[in-house]
Amino acid sequence: MSGHSKWSQIKRTKGVLDQKRGALFSKLSKKISIAVKEGGSGDPSSNFRLNSAIVYAKDQGMPNDNIERAIKSALGEKGAGIKEVVYEGYGPFATAFLIEAITDNSNRTFNNIRKIFSEHGGNIGAQGSVAWQFNTKGQILVERDSNLPAIEMAAIDVGADDVRESAEGLEVYTKPQDLNKIKQALLSAGAKIAQADVIKESSQGTDLTEEQKPKVDALFAELENDEDVIAVHTSANL
Repeated sequence: MSGHSKWSQIKRTKGVLDQKRGALFSKLSKKISIAVKEGGSGDPSSNFRLNSAIVYAKDQGMPNDNIERAIKSALGEKGAGIKEVVYEGYGPFATAFLIEAITDNSNRTFNNIRKIFSEHGGNIGAQGSVAWQFNTKGQILVERDSNLPAIEMAAIDVGADDVRESAEGLEVYTKPQDLNKIKQALLSAGAKIAQADVIKESSQGTDLTEEQKPKVDALFAELENDEDVIAVHTSANL
């Protein structure tokens, strides 16, 4: 099962993007910086992770100047103190959460994440407690006003791992390294793409009642809004 749908995340952020643009660009800069550090290069042609981070940042409207500054910062002294950390935990109704963050102060970030879990009826977990159920995949969300049958065939022809229809459109799943190649093929086939990103999908999707969803979604939203968090993944089917 797919776990938390990116569609619901898009719906929540539409209409408030301008107000949150500064915070969004800050998080995108962190993703780019850690991609430079982890990939060992500021050249996207030889650093797959950096290339993916740049493509995603551009999709979100991040200016080229901001992208270049993030790369230079990561290559210089300012990038020396940052590191990537992953937290695991449980939300209400036995939902699993995996949180990716980039920080220059892991104690601060850990305490913030732990507090958010506690305030929403959950708890932070030990390393390995939920990570085993999350698999890394590329995900492309195609809006319903595209020619879905043609897009589905194009996705299959170019080597997508899976294509699923949902109320909003199509969800195309790829190997992470194939994300951008398949995205370009779908654009050429006329797809209107809402979002394309590397995600972590739970193999243990948790179904919730309509009464339970708001409580879990509130936890998801607050985790996502933390200044150090760059991605939140959950088993909850929201």
